[in-house]
Amino acid sequence: MSVHPSFISPTLTYLTVEDTWMRLSQVIVKDAQYDSPKCHLHPKCLERTQIDLLKSIHKFLDDPKKSQLIWLHGMAGIGKSAIAFTVAETMKSLKVTEKTHVEKQLRGTFFFSCDKTERHTTGYFFATLVYQLATNFPSIQSDVNRAICSNPTLLDADMPLSDQMEALFLQPLWKLQLRLHKCLPLTFVIDALDE
Repeated sequence: MSVHPSFISPTLTYLTVEDTWMRLSQVIVKDAQYDSPKCHLHPKCLERTQIDLLKSIHKFLDDPKKSQLIWLHGMAGIGKSAIAFTVAETMKSLKVTEKTHVEKQLRGTFFFSCDKTERHTTGYFFATLVYQLATNFPSIQSDVNRAICSNPTLLDADMPLSDQMEALFLQPLWKLQLRLHKCLPLTFVIDALDE
């Protein structure tokens, strides 16, 4: 007696929390993070330069009533990356009021680069940001793991960016916002998105 393949039930593979977290940690672009040794090749602003602009950016970021997005634009070579790197470095070391119980405002960075293949595409952009966010806020790791378990293809580089953004980033961020409603806005620094 032979069994036709259509009558064999497929074996379902269930991912554990450890599996999803491990898989996420393997696809992130570590070199795109501001504190990566390879990212430190970025120049930062020289002392006593861009003082007014940097003050303006930090004042803007500290005000929860302001817009949620700062777009720094200008011609190539005028120092946008240096400013982004300086803002990330400064914010990483900022201490926020004890009332919020948050030590740092900077929650994630991604520095694109046309010279580096893995930093030249958006395939792992949201995975990299949410990994940094969940590392800073372990309370959303279960939300991120649940999203990956329900759709493991979210970690594929060619998955639609809108799907990755919604499931991997916006949903966990929204849940985190509900938990931290009195916290200052979380900051993500993205550089050279056009690359």
